[in-house]
Amino acid sequence: MRVSYKLSDAIHILAYVEIFKQHDLSSKAIAASIGSNASVVRNLMLDLRAANLLTTHQGIAAPELAKSPNDISIYDVYCAINMKHKLLHIDPKTNPNCLVGGHIQDTLNQFYDDIETAAHDQMKTISLAHVIQDILK
Repeated sequence: MRVSYKLSDAIHILAYVEIFKQHDLSSKAIAASIGSNASVVRNLMLDLRAANLLTTHQGIAAPELAKSPNDISIYDVYCAINMKHKLLHIDPKTNPNCLVGGHIQDTLNQFYDDIETAAHDQMKTISLAHVIQDILK
């Protein structure tokens, strides 16, 4: 299974823009901090801009947060970058003729939905300000 770093990288971009607002905010500089390439940063910045979390100006490497770091939750970022997939995944190829294999998917779906709801609720309580404060400690 492929792992996505989009959420981590998007939070990284927002924290970088706030912490280094008086420095080089080019996609190349941000990509160097992430350890990625500038096109990945630009694509994530487009998503963040579309969600009104970031403002950018064409031709100028001066992105800014569109809101206070206190008003941006990790859940806001999660929604902004189109993380449509579930956090937890169930094997879809279990044996339907087995007692466990025939029922495990429905059973786990119920529990996994509860876990995902709790995770989203927790993400709503963590602001970008919390992330920045922890980075600067």
